[in-house]
Amino acid sequence: MLRTMLQRLVRDYSWIHLGIGLFGNFCFVVGSVLFFKTFESYYTLGVWLFLVGSSGMFLGSLGELAKSLYERREKRQAGHKRAA
Repeated sequence: MLRTMLQRLVRDYSWIHLGIGLFGNFCFVVGSVLFFKTFESYYTLGVWLFLVGSSGMFLGSLGELAKSLYERREKRQAGHKRAA
């Protein structure tokens, strides 16, 4: 049951992965800008945004990977059912 719920979440709500990835990209860029000397007083915030952004990008990519794997498996299973 948990596996089915996870598959549905990954497949049917792919916009969540996109949103997490976009948020991660945004934080990553802002955090990177805060590394410039001009924003030296915001260095620690930049580090945290960089870390949060990198994590968001990673999670978004993992979600897209899981979606692709589920879709590939479903296509393979559908092909086996037609052949049988």
